[in-house]
Amino acid sequence: MTSPSNDRPADAEAIRLQLRSWPEVEAYLSTRKGVILPLGSTEQHGPTGAIGTDALTAEAVALEVGRRTGVLVAPTQSYGMAEHHLGFPGTVSLQPTTLLAVLHDVVLSLARHGFERIFVINGHGGNIATARGAFAQAHSTAAARGLPVAPRLRCQLANWFMAGPVMREAQRLYGDREGHHATPSEIALTLHLEPTLRGKQRPLPDPAPAGPIHGPADFRQRHPDGRMGSDPFLARVEHGERFLDLAATALSEDLRTFLS
Repeated sequence: MTSPSNDRPADAEAIRLQLRSWPEVEAYLSTRKGVILPLGSTEQHGPTGAIGTDALTAEAVALEVGRRTGVLVAPTQSYGMAEHHLGFPGTVSLQPTTLLAVLHDVVLSLARHGFERIFVINGHGGNIATARGAFAQAHSTAAARGLPVAPRLRCQLANWFMAGPVMREAQRLYGDREGHHATPSEIALTLHLEPTLRGKQRPLPDPAPAGPIHGPADFRQRHPDGRMGSDPFLARVEHGERFLDLAATALSEDLRTFLS
């Protein structure tokens, strides 16, 4: 069985898996079985947004959830399924089969060591279907390999931008101008996280509305500046701080339920 952590905030470094030694991880596993995996993407976010928006935001939310719950946070998977953004320089995408294989192997590696609950905090909508497929395959592989943890292995996908309180706050602040990509809510969070991004925001023409996506060239033609119905100029640093707190609060509660 997994053990929910207490609610005392943890030291920021203590919850980062890459800063722990293997004996420390082994000791952690003697009392706790959960781990957080941030999942993002490296893709265009309109003419003013950072290429790394989805990875930056997923990692920030994951680290804050880890700090609040004491659950270890694995290194961020910064490359996601962003094929439709490849018409814009700087985008780096994994094909769905590649991302599925990566997530499958990460889950299996963690399960081999005794992690029973894999909580993936995701920052990119294009990852959702592939991540769920990876979880299903990982469960089957764990059972087929006879891993001791297999009967108790569970994976859960938590999309921070779809948390109820986050969506309600975005609607209150931005209404229909939140849009669907390069949204002011995600841009606001990056402004809070990275001061060097704050001088890049500027008023933009009305964006192309959201619509069907039929590959990189079609996306670039329909959405020439990369936005889908969004107005990132509305983003404010203080909004980003609020979104981080709302997302971390909601996902921390989801994680505690998942662990128990």
